[in-house]
Amino acid sequence: MSENSPLAGLLAGKKGLIVGVANQNSIAWACAQALHGAGMELAFTYQGELMRDRVMKTVSSLGDVPVFDLDARSDEQIDALVAALRERWGSLDFLLHSIAYAPKAAMANAFIETQREDFSAAHEISAYSLVALSRAFAPMMPEGGSIVTMTYYGSQKAVPGYNVMGVAKAALEASVRYLAVDLGARGIRINAVSAGAINTLAARGVAHFRDLLRITGERAPLKRAVEPSEVGNATLFLASELAGGITGEVMYVDAGFNITAG
Repeated sequence: MSENSPLAGLLAGKKGLIVGVANQNSIAWACAQALHGAGMELAFTYQGELMRDRVMKTVSSLGDVPVFDLDARSDEQIDALVAALRERWGSLDFLLHSIAYAPKAAMANAFIETQREDFSAAHEISAYSLVALSRAFAPMMPEGGSIVTMTYYGSQKAVPGYNVMGVAKAALEASVRYLAVDLGARGIRINAVSAGAINTLAARGVAHFRDLLRITGERAPLKRAVEPSEVGNATLFLASELAGGITGEVMYVDAGFNITAG
């Protein structure tokens, strides 16, 4: 986003937390770039030392931004992150939830073979973490705010290879609706962006992903796959007051793929 863009100062003075950047190809990073370009001050998380250097390298282009270790399965780590950001900023305007995980076996095997522990892990990390983070950070949004999470069309239709992650994303989208009811009285909006097939680190764990990418380009009304920057711009919109009347929704950014018949 150039300095001459009409959106350049749209989020000036706002502060946001980005949970889920993995590398420069991740959807969360595309969102972060759009938000930063509109003037939002950002903080980031990473999970464990293995990811630290990768995330630090990715966000270095934004200057000296705060980066925190966070395992979203740990209420203690979530509480520690809230305390750190409260001390640094006092309040928060925006939260991006862009984390999802399912054990490899649950993605490689047929869905009917999903084991109990793998099902639980996928739902805890991919869906419940949104509930936990929303509950923890809502008090830091006393003047209202916006929360956005990332989902996928596999929540609505059975996508080959998406398996338990599709079920977890369905739970995530239902959580958005229930959270919207609970948070609305506080002036906090929460929405999901359903991004089309994008070649990210997480997507490579889906069997037949390259076929899915090709089919998306063939079937989508725009005759192409969606760009990460387009998902970023949709997130920017939902983070801003331009979307002031929108909450509890799933916004599809997939070149129209979701409207077509199989």
